Amino acid sequence: MEAKELVKKYLEFFKSKEHAMIESASLIPEHDPTVLFTTAGMHPLVPFLMGEPHPLGKRLTDVQKCIRTGDIDEVGDASHLTFFEMLGNWSLGDYFKKEAIEWSFEFLTEVLGFDAEKLSVTCFAGDDDAPRDDESAKIWKSLGIPEDRIYFLPKEDNWWGPAGETGPCGPDTEMFIDTGKEKCSPECRPGCGCGKYFEVWNDVFMQYNKTKEGKYEQLKQKNVDTGMGVERTIAMMQGKETVYGTGLFKPMIDQLKKLAGIENFIQDQTKSVRVICDHMRAATFILGDERGAAPSNVDQGYILRRFIRRAIRHGKLLGIEGDLCRPLAKIVINLYKERYPELDKKTEFIMDEFLKEEKKFRETLEKGLKEFGKIADKDISGEDAFLLFQSYGFPLEITKELANEKGIKVDEEGFDKEFKKHQELSRKGAEQRFKGGLSEASDMTAKLHTATHLLGEALRKVLGDPDIKQKGSNITPERLRYDFNFDRKLTDEEKKAVEDEVNKQIEAGLDVRKEEMKLQDALDAGAQSEFGAKYPEKVWVYSVGDYSKEICMGPHVSNTSELGHFRIKKEESSSAGVRRIKAVLE
Repeated sequence: MEAKELVKKYLEFFKSKEHAMIESASLIPEHDPTVLFTTAGMHPLVPFLMGEPHPLGKRLTDVQKCIRTGDIDEVGDASHLTFFEMLGNWSLGDYFKKEAIEWSFEFLTEVLGFDAEKLSVTCFAGDDDAPRDDESAKIWKSLGIPEDRIYFLPKEDNWWGPAGETGPCGPDTEMFIDTGKEKCSPECRPGCGCGKYFEVWNDVFMQYNKTKEGKYEQLKQKNVDTGMGVERTIAMMQGKETVYGTGLFKPMIDQLKKLAGIENFIQDQTKSVRVICDHMRAATFILGDERGAAPSNVDQGYILRRFIRRAIRHGKLLGIEGDLCRPLAKIVINLYKERYPELDKKTEFIMDEFLKEEKKFRETLEKGLKEFGKIADKDISGEDAFLLFQSYGFPLEITKELANEKGIKVDEEGFDKEFKKHQELSRKGAEQRFKGGLSEASDMTAKLHTATHLLGEALRKVLGDPDIKQKGSNITPERLRYDFNFDRKLTDEEKKAVEDEVNKQIEAGLDVRKEEMKLQDALDAGAQSEFGAKYPEKVWVYSVGDYSKEICMGPHVSNTSELGHFRIKKEESSSAGVRRIKAVLE
C-alpha cells in the first residue's frame, strides 16, 4: 500500500463513522506564540478541544502536515523525520475511550489487514496525578488482546501533554506491531528502541486540564485525539526497516545518485542521504506553505535556512557541488501537489528561494575554506572546529577530511563539548517559547483577537485600500502582531489615524456577533479572510457592529467597550510587500 491509498482509506473509514473531514492547517500556527510550527494534528484544534464549538461538529478527521525540530540532530536514523503527515480523528466531547479503541482496532485489523495476534498495546500505569487506566485495558481485553500483550507504563510513555506549561492533557493508549525480531532482553517491551515493536497509532484521552499551579483538573469536555504517522505506517505495511525505504523517498534517493554520479551509496553515506531527503521535504513544505516563510536569521526562516544549509553540507560529503535543492524540490512538489495544491501554486517562489539560498551558502563555504587555511598549520582545536561549524557551516566530517589531507588532527572531544554547550543553549531558548501553554485563552487574548479585527478594517479605511488583507497574525496575552500587504512604511500621521479609528469603534460599544455560515456564503457577504488560508466548508463569521465582518475561529469579547485603549507600539517591514504592526490594549 502506498501513502495516497493509506490516507484515502483512513479518511473514508472515519467519514463512515460520521466524522467531518477538515483541511490540513498551515505549518505556521496563526495565533500561537508557543511554537514555531504546527507539530501535531491537534495543534490547530486547541480552541475546540477547550470547548469552543467547531462549525463542522463534534467528530472530525484529517491528514495534517507537521514539522517537529526537537529531534533535528537525530535525523539520519531509521525513523526520525522533521516533516511528516499525521492522520487523526477527534471527538470534541462526543464519543470517548470505547469507540476510539474499537475503531482503531477495526481499522488496523480489518481495513489495513494487520494480524491481531501481532498487536500489543500500552496503557497509563497511574500516579499521584491520575489513576491507572484500567478502562482502556478492559476495552482491549474485550477485543481479544490478552493480558500478556497489554503493558501499563508510566507518564513519560503513556501520557500526552500539555504542549506547554498548561492545557488539555491525559492518558493515552498506544498500538504496536510485533515485527518478529528477537527480544533484545527479557525486559524488552513496546516502546523499547530495539526495533521489535513498531508503534503505529496513539489514542489520547484528554480528560484533564493542567493548571499553572501544576494541578490536574477534570475537563468538563472530554476529548479524543488520535494520531497515526503516514510515513511510519507505510514503512510497516511495506515491510521496510526504515521510512526511507518507502516510495515517499525512493525518487529523491534516485535523483541524489544521479547528482552525485554514484550507482549505489555505501553505508557511510546513508546518514547524508537521509538528512538531505528529510530536510529537502521539510524546506519545500515550509516555502510552499500558504503562510510560507523565506530563509532568514529568525524564527521559521532560521529553521528553514538550517534545513537548506545542512542538506547542502551533506550533499558536499556525497560529492555534489552543483544545484542540489531545486531538482529534489521538484520531486517533492510532484509527489504531494494533489494533496497540497499550494505547493504547485508556489513553485516559482520555492525555486527562486532555493536558488538564492544555495548561492549565498556556497559563498559562505568558500569563506570557510579560507578560514580553515588560516588555522591549518597545526592540529585543529575543538573551539576552532566548532567555529568552522557554527560560522561557516562546516560539519565535523568536512573539517576532519580537510585535516586528514594536511596530515593534522582534529580535537573531536573538544568539538563535542562545544556542540553540547550550543545544544543546551538552543534547548533553553526553545523552552522559553513554550511558556504559557497552548491553551492560553485568557480574557486579554480574547480582547486582542477582537482588536485585530478592528485593526484590519481601520487600515483599509485610513489607507484607502480595500484590498489590504491579513497575511498572518500572532497573539500573546501581552500584545497582538498583525501582518498585512502594503508596499511602504506608514507615516506617523497614518499610524495615529489608525489608532484613533480603532479607539473610536471601542468607544462606540459595538456588539460582537457570531454566526455559522457556509464558506462561500460568508465570502459573498463580504466577510474578510486571511490571504492564502484554508477554511472548512462551514465557518464562524464574527461581525463587530456594522463595522467589520471576518471569518475567524475566535475567541472574542461580546462588546468592544471591554477592550480598553488601543495603542500601536511598532510598525515595520515583515517581508517584501508585507508590513507588520505590533499593538497593545491598555
